[in-house]
Amino acid sequence: MASPFIVVPTYHEFENLARFTEQIWGALPHARILLVDDASGDGTPAWVRAHSRWGQQLFLLDRPGKLGLGSAYVEGFTWVLKRHAIEPCSAIVQMDADLSHDPNSVPSLLRALEEGADLVLATRYRDGIRVTNWPLRRLMLSLSAATYVKLITGMPFSDPTGGFKAFRPEKLASLDLGLIHSDGYAFQIEVTHQAWRLGWNIVEIPIIFGGRHAGISKMSGHIVREAIWRVPWMALRGRHPHTHPGANGKPVA
Repeated sequence: MASPFIVVPTYHEFENLARFTEQIWGALPHARILLVDDASGDGTPAWVRAHSRWGQQLFLLDRPGKLGLGSAYVEGFTWVLKRHAIEPCSAIVQMDADLSHDPNSVPSLLRALEEGADLVLATRYRDGIRVTNWPLRRLMLSLSAATYVKLITGMPFSDPTGGFKAFRPEKLASLDLGLIHSDGYAFQIEVTHQAWRLGWNIVEIPIIFGGRHAGISKMSGHIVREAIWRVPWMALRGRHPHTHPGANGKPVA
């Protein structure tokens, strides 16, 4: 039976890995996990290679330096899709290792794929604000960013900046990852925008976003500035005649 692959970029997330992997396998016993580590220097590679599930359900891309979130996901997706051609997976999920994305929510995303979605977005802002353990300033920045993205791009999604998603593998394989240029959190917006312009069936699933369990946030001024200028660039590129806007963005109960 095909099982899902969870792609997780890591940078100084060692304190969260044991709990994160336990919770993933508690919710999905047959799931496979790929950690894409940017030379954290915190013992992550050694921990992975010493794990009893290493090479079976736990895998590692050990990168030579801090190369960025966007490139980590592109490398991770490419690795999983190559493996998918030989040993199929049922879904490809992207999420954070810090437990702000609840592993127990993954089955809900997978069910939406089974019901016909091509891409499932876990949303913090459908039917109210579903965020805990965040300072007001961070929450307002996130809400403002979501409004800005929707206004500039026209995407109808309540949480277009979120990084908790599930893809149908065949659809992700059809996406030209070489056209994804964003490096920081703008990567999340750019992938969703490209899929939306291509008319994918995209649905939203409400989740509770809990804030990180341990460690420090990787948010920075550079990441915010990249997102600000990348969004109008995406909107302008999206007017190319070879693309067309999607007509969905509906929630799933």
